[in-house]
Order: sequence, then structure tokens, then C-alpha cells
Amino acid sequence: MEWDVQIFHFFNNAAGHSRLFDASILFFASYLQYVLVVGFLLFLFLAKYRKQEKFRIFLVTAASIIIARLGVTEIIRFLYHRPRPFLSLHAEKLLSDGQIFYSDTTWSFPSGHSAFFFAMAGAIYLYNKKWGTGFFIAAIVMNVSRIIAGVHYPSDILVGMAVGIIVAYLIFYLIEKKKAFSRWFWI
Repeated sequence: MEWDVQIFHFFNNAAGHSRLFDASILFFASYLQYVLVVGFLLFLFLAKYRKQEKFRIFLVTAASIIIARLGVTEIIRFLYHRPRPFLSLHAEKLLSDGQIFYSDTTWSFPSGHSAFFFAMAGAIYLYNKKWGTGFFIAAIVMNVSRIIAGVHYPSDILVGMAVGIIVAYLIFYLIEKKKAFSRWFWI
């Protein structure tokens, strides 16, 4: 996919020219994920939902993340082996091996970070548009930073994003449909 490599090089060529820029890319690519997890917990704590609704939001988000990242993404990686760009192209690699997580050192398609954080953003968005939009913006920044850092191709990110959002919607639909069904059933 020539377009994928060209877009990758467009973003990756921004790396390696400025220490400040590279440091910010490293933060977004490696550490923003922790901020987002804390942000999700703050959202649950601060949101004006009843405990039962907060639990349902947590359940939908956690199930979406687990199924998207550890289920769908790993099945695709088992079937399709695409090496990371820094392994197969002449590319600037900003992340050290310690910053690339256990399964991230081999196959890049689809992006596990993308599936994880777009599942999180999608689930939150389905309950709260304002917070969800913020999580989507942060997920985009994180994943574009991972392209700039040389860890993913754009198609890795796009497919991971699609996996995360689709899984979040399906889990949300199943949980909310079950909730509606159980209310109707007990009447």
C-alpha cells in the first residue's frame, strides 16, 4: 500500500529535528495513555450518574477495551503479520524498546493502542458526548504521535480505530438493549 508508506513518511519525517517536539511526541505516544485511564476514572467519579449507571458505563468501557484489544486485535495479528515501520523501512524511531510494550515489538497491524483507546473513547461518547469528544481528540493525538514516532503505519491506526469504535458500539448496544429488555420483562 504505497499511500500508507507515503503518509507514514510524511508524519515520521517530522521526528528527529527538534528535541522539544520529539519529547512532546514521546509523551503523547507513551504516557498520554496513563492520563487517559486516570481521566476515565475521574469521569466516573465526577459524573452525575447514579452508581448503577456508573457501573454500567464502566462495564461497557471495560468490555469494549478487552474485546477490542485482547480479542479482535490479537486475532487479526495472529492471522496477518505486518512488521513495524521502524523494522521494515528507513524510519526515525523515537520510542525505545522499553517504551514499546510486550506484543508491540513484533506486529503492528492493527494498532493495539488505537483499538484500546478508541474503544474507550467510543464507549464514553455513547454515554456522554462532551467527555467522549475529549477522549476521541486525545486518542487521535496519541495515535498520530505513534506514527510520527515510527511505531505504526496510518492503516494500523485506522483499522485499530475502526475495531475499537465498532466493538464499543456493539457492546453498548447489547448492554443497553438488555437493560431495556429486563425493564420490559419485569413489568
